[in-house]
Order: sequence, then C-alpha cells, then structure tokens
Amino acid sequence: MQELRTERRESTEGARTIIREPDRTIIREGGQTVIRHSETDRFRLGAQDVRIERRGNDNVTIVMRPGGIRVVTVLDNDGFLRRRSRVLPDGREIVIINNRPRGAGFRPGGGYGGFFVALPPPVIRIPRERYIVEDEFADSALLYETLLAPPVELIERPYSLDEIRYSAPLRDRMPRIDLNSVTFDSGSWELSPDQIEKLAAIADGLNRVIAQNPREVFLIEGHTDAVGPDVDNLSLSDRRAESVAIALSEQFGVPAENLSTQGYGEQYLKVPTDGPERANRRVTVRRITPLLNGQAQAR
Repeated sequence: MQELRTERRESTEGARTIIREPDRTIIREGGQTVIRHSETDRFRLGAQDVRIERRGNDNVTIVMRPGGIRVVTVLDNDGFLRRRSRVLPDGREIVIINNRPRGAGFRPGGGYGGFFVALPPPVIRIPRERYIVEDEFADSALLYETLLAPPVELIERPYSLDEIRYSAPLRDRMPRIDLNSVTFDSGSWELSPDQIEKLAAIADGLNRVIAQNPREVFLIEGHTDAVGPDVDNLSLSDRRAESVAIALSEQFGVPAENLSTQGYGEQYLKVPTDGPERANRRVTVRRITPLLNGQAQAR
C-alpha cells in the first residue's frame, strides 16, 4: 500500500476530484467517493489471445479462451459497460449482462451521483440468518439456496451494473453470503493458500448455479476496517474483492465473466469499531441477476 500511495496522481475536473492509481480510478464528487477498475483485465487471465476493436462509439474487448470460447465486453465511449457475453465455439452467444443505454439512471454532467438509486431500505420478512448467511456456519445446501434466492422485495425495473454497484438500498434487496472464513491481514489484499482452500464451498455453489443458468451474475464485494485513510481503504477493499474473484476462477473454475467486483472501503463495518478488526476485512458474495433483469419476484 505504501508503494501504491507513491504512484497516485490527483487532479480536479470541475467539482470532481480524480485520484488515479496505475490500475484504478477513485472519484470524489457530490459527497460520494467511488472506485472503478477494468474487469476485462481479470478476464484476460489464462487467455490465448486478446483483441481490442473500435465499433462505432464502442470499445470492444474479445478474450479468446482455450477451447474456442470468447468473452466479449462492450464499453461505451466513457468506459461504462454496455454488454458482456460469452460466445461458444459453435457461435451461440450467451448474454450475461446487457445494460440499458444510460439515460433515466444517469444525469448528463451529473457524474456518478446519476447512478445512485434512491430507494427505501427493504423490509426483511425472512429470518436474518437466511438473509445474511455466515459461510462458516452454512452447509453446502444453504450456500446453494442462498445463491439462488430471489429478492426480498419486488424489483420494479432492470438496473444497470453501475446502479447496483453504487446503490446500497438496491443491493440490499438480495440476500448475501459473508465470507467470514476468509479475512485479510491489515493493509493486505493477498490470499494465503489456506484462505484459498476455504473458498471451495462457495465456489462449488457458484459453479452449480451457473451450470443451471449460465447468465447468472454475482457481485463480489470487498470491505475494510476503519483504520487508515479512506482512499487507502477503498483501494484495499476493491483489490480484496478482485483477489477473491481471481481465486474463484483460477483455483475452482468459476467463470470470470459471471463475477463482478466492487470495493466499499470502510462504509459497511460488520463490527462497529474505529479500531483494527479482522472481521471487517472481509468479502461478501451476492447474486444480482434479478436486479439486472428486473425480475419481479420476492420471497
């Protein structure tokens, strides 16, 4: 983290502060701070070839996998995801994410605040232990059931991936699994071999769900404790989420394109304390397919 601090570059664009790291961008605007990074870099791992094309106003990255599978990511001119799909060797395309054009959820010139969805907190009508599942106390059946669970409230419309990433009340409409058995040393985003082994159960559940529906999408959310500067913590948390996603794909074969990652720093402490707390240096997994598709179903 110390080395990363020396590589940061800060600039101001109107009311927006931009903090650039070699592989991430942190944006402060309108009282909010968010972090962004390219997920196509994660999809490149193990690729045979990568092609980048310009199609009209879109930037298209095509990752060629062994066996003839292609992962196609389409970004608009501003770098926001439009479409993510997997193309099989026979040419059949499985669309995993198909974001609606930015419009109703995005204020031109309004920046990242345009992605925040103002919703009341959901009313939770299921037992708390089925809404927030602690992986160390859950068997494989409960993990699988949670990864398939419907929203706890009706979803009124399809939401974009960025709306989901930046809107906690929206994400909270889906049950989640807290990976309490996989936590991190202070200031680190590295997973030790024994930590990676503890991902086997969640990886098995993810693979079973994706085998049943190859269009499923899961959000891997990274968190920190409250020690240290908020910019450090935001970067740390984003890298922790990515580390878990990489381990799930490289060690257990979970398709990388069915996972998205996002860091939230110290915003959502599991244990409310300003001091060092390992339980807060964690990762959460949440199914977001119903939010992307506007699935009007609830428990």
